[in-house]
Parts: sequence; structure tokens; C-alpha cells
Amino acid sequence: MKIIVPMAGRGSRLRPHSLTVPKPLIPIAGKPIVQRLVEDIAKVAGEAIEEVAFITKKEFGAEEILTEIATSLGAKASIYYQETPLGTGHAIMCAKESLSGPCVIAYADTLFKADFKLDPKADAVIWTKQVDSPEAYGVVKLNDNNEITELVEKPQKFVSDQAVIGIYYFKESIDLKISLQKVLDANLMHGGEYQINDGIKDLMSQGKIFKTGTVNEWMDCGNKKVAVETNTRILNFLHQEQEENLVHTSVKMENSEIIHPCFIGKNVTLVNTKVGPNVSIGTDCVLTDVIIDNSLIQNETEIKNIKLTDSMIGNKVKYDGKFTSVSIGDYSTFE
Repeated sequence: MKIIVPMAGRGSRLRPHSLTVPKPLIPIAGKPIVQRLVEDIAKVAGEAIEEVAFITKKEFGAEEILTEIATSLGAKASIYYQETPLGTGHAIMCAKESLSGPCVIAYADTLFKADFKLDPKADAVIWTKQVDSPEAYGVVKLNDNNEITELVEKPQKFVSDQAVIGIYYFKESIDLKISLQKVLDANLMHGGEYQINDGIKDLMSQGKIFKTGTVNEWMDCGNKKVAVETNTRILNFLHQEQEENLVHTSVKMENSEIIHPCFIGKNVTLVNTKVGPNVSIGTDCVLTDVIIDNSLIQNETEIKNIKLTDSMIGNKVKYDGKFTSVSIGDYSTFE
């Protein structure tokens, strides 16, 4: 089994956090989004992952950490580049050398929770989630055998309530490669982009059987608000499952309290501070006279004299709630 991860988007909705760190590498509950994604796929796949192919940008400079993510699964890492944003179909074809055998394609701004296994009778599976407002999403149309017969983008009339979340399985990914090559050769574009859906529609026209894999949870990381919400949900899952040690043994505390669930990385110091619930703190941070909940803090950051909630703070920040002198960059928000 292979995993293909398109992740060359700029993540503009998550600025300023994505200005210095590619959005898929921003940590949620202590791990980069893309790492949590491929680990969750590996759990669902039910077989060994032999290769993880990432489609990124050279300017991201993420090759080392992406290689580490793949090798942690016992898989080969392949790095491809999409320098021009020409859509999902084009991004996947940037990794065409890896499109052979069974594979999962997953966009790197989505996390999920699922307990199903892949249907071996299906030629392909499209992950979906039941939603209350299907007119706001791309949805699948099903026949009486629960096979997908059509993809419908933001339907004005009810088609189904199963929204496509951006994760796909193909039993023979070479078939997708051939269909997407047809799309590129025909210059079939929508809004200046080549889309995976046109390749899928070609496969459906050949009689390929597409089924749904319904997830229990679908979590977005596209902007600050939903990233903080997703961090909270992941922390609660991890706390319930007790699969990971969420507070590093090197954390130093002085007159401080941790209210779980929280993730706290190594070499963090807490002084006169109350952390939690639902807080993730990266490595080498110092919090002094702080009360914080429902928030994300990245690495090497110092915070003093402040009460914070529903907040997201980046790397190497110095933030004193009693500030009289400031240096604030682009896209910063204080509310």
C-alpha cells in the first residue's frame, strides 16, 4: 500500500502561522498535521505501508521531516514538487512515478477518525462524512447497492448527505494515472486547474466500482479557529485512548497546574501558571503567570502575565501581557 499526500498549497487561510511553517507541518496535539494524517490512514489501511509520496514545494524545505514521517511507518519516502498551483489532478500527476498498485490519496489539511476496513471488492473508495448542510460540500450520489455513481459539487437539490472529505483509495492507482493523463492531454480545466474528479469520472465511465468509507470524525485545519477546535478534539481522543504520553517527563513546574487533556512538549517550564484543558504546548517554551485553555502554542515561545483562551501562538514568540513596546508582523490578530 502507498500513501500519496498533495501538500503544496500555501495555506493562506492559516496565516501568519503558515508564513514560516508549511500548514501540513503545523503541530496538532504535538505532531504535525500530515504525520497524524498518514498514521491514521495506516491504521485504517489494514496492511503495511511501503511508500509515502509527498507533493510539496521546494521553498518549504520540508524534505527531512517528511522523510522521518515516512520512515517512522517503515515506509520509503518519495518527495515530488508542484511549483505551479494547477489543481488536485495536476498535483497527483506530479507523483505519477509512484502511482502503481493500491494507494490512498489524502489532502494534508484534513484529519479523521474511522473504524472501518477497506472493501476488497471495490475498485476504489471515497471517504465521506454525513453532514447537515450538503449544499455546502461536494457529495456522492449512491445507487441501491451503495455504490457511488456520481460526484456532485454543492448540489442545490438534495442528492445525498455524504460529503467528500478529500481522502481516496484506489486498488490499482495506475488506472487513475491513465485517466488523469487523459485529463491533462485534453486540457480539461476548471477555474484554471486540473481536478481529480475528472479522472474519477473517467474511471466510473469504465465501470469501475466506487464505494464509500464513512468516517466518524472529520476535522479541518484550514484556519486558526478550526485548527484550535481540531486540537481540542484530538487531545480528547488521545486522552480517552491513552495511547500517547501527552506530558513530557522533562516539564518543570513551579506553583502550577495542568488540567487534562493537554499536550506539553519537552523542556517546557511553567511558573505560577494554569494550563488546560485542551492546550498543546511545543518544546522549549516558558510560561510565567499565565492562565490558558483551548489553545495551541508552538516551539521556543515565552509568554508572561496573560490570560488566554481560543488562541494560537507560533514559534519563537515573546508575549508579555503587560507590554508597552511591540513588534507585530503581518496577518497578526489581537482580539
